[in-house]
Amino acid sequence: MPNTGSSSFARTETLIALARALLDSNYRFVTVSPATHQRVLDRLEGRWAADLRDVFGWSKPFQHGVVPQPLFELMQEAGILDSFRDGWRSRVRFSTLNGSIFVHSAYPTQAEDAVFFGPDTYRFTRAIDQHLAQRTGPVKRAVDVGCGAGPGAIAVARARPDARVWALDINRAALDATAVNAAMAVTPNVIPCESNLFNGVEGDFDLIVANPPYLNDPSQRAYRHGGGSLGAQLSISILEEGMQRLAPGGSLVLYTGVAIVDGMDPFLEHARALFDGTSLAWRYEEIDPDVFGEELDTPVYANTERIAAVVLTFTSRS
Repeated sequence: MPNTGSSSFARTETLIALARALLDSNYRFVTVSPATHQRVLDRLEGRWAADLRDVFGWSKPFQHGVVPQPLFELMQEAGILDSFRDGWRSRVRFSTLNGSIFVHSAYPTQAEDAVFFGPDTYRFTRAIDQHLAQRTGPVKRAVDVGCGAGPGAIAVARARPDARVWALDINRAALDATAVNAAMAVTPNVIPCESNLFNGVEGDFDLIVANPPYLNDPSQRAYRHGGGSLGAQLSISILEEGMQRLAPGGSLVLYTGVAIVDGMDPFLEHARALFDGTSLAWRYEEIDPDVFGEELDTPVYANTERIAAVVLTFTSRS
């Protein structure tokens, strides 16, 4: 279970004030993959942060004067400062996406209750936007399963402001971060809720979205470990439970990663078997053939030739 007593995101109002101050300073940052992040840091080894992007984007240590005093005081009040030599580090990062700012865990995301944000987030929200642009049916009740920092729930809530959108996660730190990010996005229709998959909320949904962890993580960190031999178990569970929780005409949009072994996609084969004989209309698209390639160096993925990012969408009959 995540450590719910040490969330860096719990002081919501102070973090909102800090996020607003960053936006007012024209702060922008696109979060890269962990491997790319480390490569950038390796190029700058030993260098202290020179600006706010270094502090709140690249998670570099900083010394006095780099962060303006009003922002430094907000960091102190929020409890997100760690001492580092004769300076400090921020416990959180801020990323920008579609005009909004999102708080999430600092690099490296090693804590058990880390809140992840990265390239998958950008692909996931794009898939949601594309689906909603084509959807003609109403969305009154929606849910983001395993919401993390909340970008999926917020994307739905912005596109469908009349919908109630539950943001579900087992990680208290993720729910705290979602509350901050929903406030910054002006989406009061986002409802953070502690839940193991769907069990924290009742009823059916017009839209289910999910970007679950899909790697096999030896440390089994909640934001990263998907379960099963190759990390697909959470994605499979969301499909199986989601089929039972869709309202008539409802849709599920699942963004995940799949391990390709000897040219075969075992997750796709499982989905085919699951949907065979049902009335569901479904679509499966491989949107990036090669993500997290560094995982192939680990023993778990010794027989995997690549990890692909995919989007699976299905819709129930009205």
